[in-house]
Amino acid sequence: MTGDLHRTESAAGLVIFAHGSGSSRLSPRNRQVAAALNEAGLATLLFDLLTTDEELDRANVFDIDLLAERLRAATERVGDNPELSGLPVGYFGASTGAAAALRAAAELGVRVRAVVSRGGRPDLAAESLKEVVSPTLLIVGGADRRVLELNEAAARLLRCEHKVAIVPGATHLFEEPGALEEVSEFAADWFSRYL
Repeated sequence: MTGDLHRTESAAGLVIFAHGSGSSRLSPRNRQVAAALNEAGLATLLFDLLTTDEELDRANVFDIDLLAERLRAATERVGDNPELSGLPVGYFGASTGAAAALRAAAELGVRVRAVVSRGGRPDLAAESLKEVVSPTLLIVGGADRRVLELNEAAARLLRCEHKVAIVPGATHLFEEPGALEEVSEFAADWFSRYL
């Protein structure tokens, strides 16, 4: 799998990104959030959950088991790296990547110190939500009514510390002026607290 790692000498933790449907490590939105997390003193790893060939089959984008397995494998690989192994790990998931992040976090337990979802589909990992122990922040656009409902329903299933943060007026992709900056601020605060 191909990935981009950004680490500073004094990184307080490592945030691994799980991209959503049809996205990749080159997603400008996730790269903007990653840059904000880097500025907040966190290392980031953006990697592609699917190979180029796998991306051709649209069903793979919704194969949460496969995506979660790739995320777990990346987490294991990070743990084997002497330069990264001591860093607390968090997950940042977008869209279907949020479901993969929550599924992987449920399976890895305390090894994942925090999860942040941006416009995520936690409902796709509903059967895993009660097993998540990582403090979880669900960020949703206020104008993204259906996804907001799905996130509020998912929050009721979580037993860990959690919060639903709403970016007023934002739609699913947070393309409105200032919306992604709010997402970045929410995420940086959450990860800085728990990592």
